[in-house]
Amino acid sequence: MKRAHREKLQLCDALERMAGAFPGVDRLECLGAANAIVPLLRNIDQYEETVIFPAYEDAVVSSNANLASTRRLRAEHMEDECVGGEVTEILLAIGHGEAVENPEALGFMLRGLFENLRRHIVFEREHVLPMIGIVDRD
Repeated sequence: MKRAHREKLQLCDALERMAGAFPGVDRLECLGAANAIVPLLRNIDQYEETVIFPAYEDAVVSSNANLASTRRLRAEHMEDECVGGEVTEILLAIGHGEAVENPEALGFMLRGLFENLRRHIVFEREHVLPMIGIVDRD
């Protein structure tokens, strides 16, 4: 999980740099991020949903707590992957030479994605991981 969170946060940092650089963003950086977003999110989300969330749900059931958190986290995965796909398409186009038509809107879109990813990580670190005996102090 530490590695997964670190990789997501590195992606967030790259997206944040790009959000502040439009329209003069580095096209190769756009291509690199575009090629990383969907596979990274899919792989990490699948790991969380098949390994981490079942362990968390077992811990929650044994403590008589509510399972709504994992339902919400799974929904966030779907939303993030959808937005990640849209961001990927745009970054690929920019990386291949298309002009940035509306830098403010694109920056807003990137911020929406990386802020959601960071918020998701914080929740997992504060609530999910401690319940299954993982302490993440990063």
